[in-house]
Amino acid sequence: MEQLLWLLNITRSHVIARRYFVVNGFDGALTMLGLLVGFYVSENVRLPVVTNACLGVAIALGMSGVSSAYISEAAEKQRELRELERAMVSDLGQSAYGQAARLLPMVIAFVNGMAPLIISLIILLPLWLAPSVELFNHFPLESAFAMALLTIFLLGVYLGHISQTFWLWAGLQTLVIAAATTGLIFILSPG
Repeated sequence: MEQLLWLLNITRSHVIARRYFVVNGFDGALTMLGLLVGFYVSENVRLPVVTNACLGVAIALGMSGVSSAYISEAAEKQRELRELERAMVSDLGQSAYGQAARLLPMVIAFVNGMAPLIISLIILLPLWLAPSVELFNHFPLESAFAMALLTIFLLGVYLGHISQTFWLWAGLQTLVIAAATTGLIFILSPG
């Protein structure tokens, strides 16, 4: 683990991983929000249908995140390694930089794929707990919707921390995006 952290640091890949976490985490949260609102405006949709559809999308987001990030990051790291090797007129395959070029795309891909999956699963907790928790039982979609808003707000707070801006303002900015998304779904939904 220490070696991995060192490689992340020397290649500054921790910045890329953090960016992917936020971007794909936000995608996962906003996608779940959109699905939940879509099911809400559809009325009379059974809870297992909602849960299974949302779970399917969460898994697809995770798989897409892992595969797309791995393919693109592996290509970029290999290109960077080849350019550095040409500049140094040396084979760097066994160097720390060569090791980073092989290992870090997997780490970044893992972060990129797990962020939307884990965030989506957190948002879906009220749906899974609905049969056994009274509050969620009466308002499962609304509870999951509230969880999505909370998650989106917390991602904004985290962005505020990264950019060293006021946390509340950053969180509110992401909630505005969530509100706009929700509003568009309501406006464009037939019925």
